[in-house]
Amino acid sequence: MDKPVIIFDKVSKDFYIQEEKTFKEFLPNLFLGKPWAKKVAALDDVTFNIFQGETVGIIGKNGAGKSTALKLIAGVTTPTRGKVIITGKVAPLIELGAGFHHELTGYENIFLNAAILGLHKKEIEIKLNDIIEFSELKDFIYAPVKKYSSGMYMRLAFSIAINTNAPLLLIDEVLAVGDEDFQRKCLNYLQEIKKSREKTIIFVSHSEQSVKKFCERVILLDHGKLITEGDPTEVFEKYHHILEETNRNADVS
Repeated sequence: MDKPVIIFDKVSKDFYIQEEKTFKEFLPNLFLGKPWAKKVAALDDVTFNIFQGETVGIIGKNGAGKSTALKLIAGVTTPTRGKVIITGKVAPLIELGAGFHHELTGYENIFLNAAILGLHKKEIEIKLNDIIEFSELKDFIYAPVKKYSSGMYMRLAFSIAINTNAPLLLIDEVLAVGDEDFQRKCLNYLQEIKKSREKTIIFVSHSEQSVKKFCERVILLDHGKLITEGDPTEVFEKYHHILEETNRNADVS
């Protein structure tokens, strides 16, 4: 486990938020040359490595930079400063239904989404039955996905992602959707992948129990900065201190 497959080297990612809510408010600032937007650092000088076969959790409060980190790994966005180096294809489960066409059926979306994830048509045809069987959506596979519940979206998206050849699997809270039996089925499958060391898994969740049970290492982000990384129990202790301090400050204010 000495080969990094994900390298964050002093990575920063800035976003700009328009402060004026209406065009009428925006126009005077535009003519006067005043700043029209506020810069927000989603990630600020973050450095870490993730190695082949690891299962790593990324935790932090809302707005800590977790999803931004995953989007950088997935190639959805690029860093403002620093370098993100990824070795191998990525299968992202970041947003439910991302890459799905709502007017197409589940069957058609298997081909569409799997192609986006890098599979050729013949590869998809070989894996088609496995995808449908794992998703447990055989009775609904020819229905338009716009009629699917969020749980059905998750079933199909997860089933497609795990049947790709991508060595990197990104999971962002999607397992919180759907029924408990299917969640358990997904986690059991991921445990098998973890044991085999064939894939590297990045797992983002607010569930402390799930992260501790599933991940061998955890990265803690807060306000875009990397606070610490290491053993899940030790990192969660630090996370609890941050939450307690936040709550104390909120009470004082």
